[in-house]
Amino acid sequence: MLSLPRSMFGHLASALADDWSLKARPEQLAPPGDWWSIWLLMAGRGFGKTRSGVGWTRQQKIAGCGRIALIAPTAADCRDVLVEGPSGILATAPNHDRPVYESSKRRVVWNNGAIATLFSAEEGERLRGPEHDAAYCDELGSWPDQTVWDNLMFGLRIGANPRVCVTTTPRPTKLIRQLVEREGRDVVLTRGRTADNAANLSPVFLSQIVGRYEGTRMGRQELDGELLTDVPGALWQLTWIDRDRVKEAPKNLIRIVVAIDPAVTNNEGSDETGIMVAGVDAIGHGYLLEDISGRYAPHEWARKAVDAYSRWRADRIIAEVNNGGQMVESTIRMVDQSVPFKSVHASRGKVIRAEPIAALYEQGKVHHVGEFAQLEDQCCSFTSDFDRLRGGSPDRLDAAVWAFTELMTLKQIPTAQVGTYSWG
Repeated sequence: MLSLPRSMFGHLASALADDWSLKARPEQLAPPGDWWSIWLLMAGRGFGKTRSGVGWTRQQKIAGCGRIALIAPTAADCRDVLVEGPSGILATAPNHDRPVYESSKRRVVWNNGAIATLFSAEEGERLRGPEHDAAYCDELGSWPDQTVWDNLMFGLRIGANPRVCVTTTPRPTKLIRQLVEREGRDVVLTRGRTADNAANLSPVFLSQIVGRYEGTRMGRQELDGELLTDVPGALWQLTWIDRDRVKEAPKNLIRIVVAIDPAVTNNEGSDETGIMVAGVDAIGHGYLLEDISGRYAPHEWARKAVDAYSRWRADRIIAEVNNGGQMVESTIRMVDQSVPFKSVHASRGKVIRAEPIAALYEQGKVHHVGEFAQLEDQCCSFTSDFDRLRGGSPDRLDAAVWAFTELMTLKQIPTAQVGTYSWG
């Protein structure tokens, strides 16, 4: 009988212990085959999604991928969850293949030269340019918008078969709905429940959290991993928006306005400045023409609003002045002294202001010219108890409400006095 050195048995046991495919549950492993480009793992809390994504990332490194993107909702999530967390790259790496975390360069480097670069979903433009042959995207449902995803897709252009692993708790954002609709084409969808990983979860968590939320709507989403497209109490429904969506607006609109909901600060955690361009036709139907919202310094949002005013030949700029006061108009005037400007002041809650506009959508009187994913996500998650709960500021929605309030719920200026706007 062949006798093997004890050290060889030790190396073999270590290698087997380091093999993620031998330790993972079947549903934590990427599907076989080379026909798919996106693996969407959509599961409840505690399922082991991050461990699955990190294990998949190392497998891509072993398979020869040299430029990997790691993307999380924030820069802190990248560091604290994907790299340094208990299920992160450093904690799960075997001793013989432990990478180096270069925090100043926001990257992880393995001894074979492979590099995983960290990106925050809040900094969409940082992915404009870099090339990758694999990417791991964590908690896609919490990303603020689709910019990072779009730039990532353009950069997945090296290697024989660039692929993406996405792990997320289900949220009915437009991007997630689009990926689910692509299941069976280029997307593989894996679903999972918190209960699938019960053996590795705290008994206290299972008895208190699961016991409290099991059977509720929140439990269906956060524990069972269901994608719930209906939001109870939401003022908008996606079916209304899709039903009345158009490819282009009428060539002759009787009024066009640019509406601004300005943010008062400009840093990584600041609210966005909502900037919407909208018009109305002769029969009273509104058209959302452009969304140029974003996180800008005051002079930047003022310039973008004035540029939109000129580009669309609008008749005025409207801005909420609750937070900025006179500064808002002064900032606009620094860009263009002559632009017609109207300040609006929110004396009522957001829900009261939004309800008449939501009713116009329900009646089929508002049309989105193309798709506005971030705005539509805000619309369809904006509930009737928002003012009581004081959720995050829906800046794009606020700007759209101000625009359509000006165009469609106030007394209309006679067409003869306004003139007809022809564009295109």
